[in-house]
Amino acid sequence: MKFNLKEIISSIADVGQKLFKKTELKKNDLETILALCDDLISNKGAAFGITVARDITNLYQTLTLENKLLFFQKINEKYKPNHTKVSEAIETYQKTQNDKNLYNLFITSEGKRRELFKRMNMAPNGISTIVSLREDLLKVLGEHKDLKPLDDDLRELFKSWFNPGFLKLAKITWDTKAAVLEKIMKYERVHEIKDMDELKRRLGEDRRFFSYFHPALEDEPIIFVQVALTNGLGKSIQEITKPRTEGDKKYDSATFYSISNCQEGLSRVTLGNFLIKRVVFEIQEELPNIKNFGTLSPIPGFRDWFSYLEDGKIKNILGNIPIENISFLKSPDLKPGDPRIVSNKDALLKLVSHYLMNEKNHKQLPINDVCRFHLGNGAIIDDIIVNANVSDVGLNRSFGVMVNYLYELKNIEKNHEDYINNKKIIVSDKVKKII
Repeated sequence: MKFNLKEIISSIADVGQKLFKKTELKKNDLETILALCDDLISNKGAAFGITVARDITNLYQTLTLENKLLFFQKINEKYKPNHTKVSEAIETYQKTQNDKNLYNLFITSEGKRRELFKRMNMAPNGISTIVSLREDLLKVLGEHKDLKPLDDDLRELFKSWFNPGFLKLAKITWDTKAAVLEKIMKYERVHEIKDMDELKRRLGEDRRFFSYFHPALEDEPIIFVQVALTNGLGKSIQEITKPRTEGDKKYDSATFYSISNCQEGLSRVTLGNFLIKRVVFEIQEELPNIKNFGTLSPIPGFRDWFSYLEDGKIKNILGNIPIENISFLKSPDLKPGDPRIVSNKDALLKLVSHYLMNEKNHKQLPINDVCRFHLGNGAIIDDIIVNANVSDVGLNRSFGVMVNYLYELKNIEKNHEDYINNKKIIVSDKVKKII
């Protein structure tokens, strides 16, 4: 007999509703959901807790965005750590340094916000609602910085709940459930999948498609990666995504050309690096002839960065290349595949290489998030390719320029350490010639 955990929890919640006084639930009732949170934090038994958790998650989904904000503000303040008690716990631990007092200090300093979410997760739809809750929180966080501690608590919980050890890696094929394939099309963030025919091409013999799933989120992809089997790393997204033709099947490379986080509520919860390394292992096991692993990656934000760049800085970057050669790049009428992009390739490559290697954030790491991601995984900047994405999206991101990040398996750990510890950006000889 196959047991469905969600159904079992729902049954327990139903029993709880029969045993305990049922709270009258009305849509968008902020007062009731806050009272239920107080009940949930209390210790009244497992069945009661599951019942209340289900009521909270169901009621939360009916709140307006305005009341969701008020809900965030109330629980953020009400269940924050008590600073007086934290000070007392510190004093107690300093007097007697033992495991019991250390644990008490940990629990006291954590506050009750995380405990609230842990107990909400007892509901049958708990984890999906909490992921959705964080997505809502992120929408208002920019204007309400005081809610950052609440976001921090959720991120820490998600690091545990979505630990790659708990996730299931699945190979996506044309035989995968239709419901999953439809979500794959919906969630593709990098290169739009226009229809089922295009999806079928991306699941062809010379392609590999993998996704992580969470056991509590049935048929709901968490993050997925698309891989093209190629001879040498792929240099054009047009070539990779076009209809397949018969040809040489003796591929020597795997080009990762799209990584999409499916759940906005899991933003900044690191999963992609684990996925790439796991997929490399899977491909090595299946296709031992594949020796090269790398990406054909976008450069989101490059065009925006360039549009605000002052002429003086542009001249410094270009050196002896006249700035007039690339003035057309700031034209609002620029079209994908404009021949001037290729004819001024050297200038564009200098600008891109400078952007990736020298434009840093407050942590002295590249400002480009895709670059940070791959370098942090231990990759190197292997090549910069002009006209790699001749589309409106490619033009708006980076004038159609893309990057090959190469994962040299024997050097990944060393590259990672050099990047994290020394802020070292490693590039190939090809890229060194551009600089």
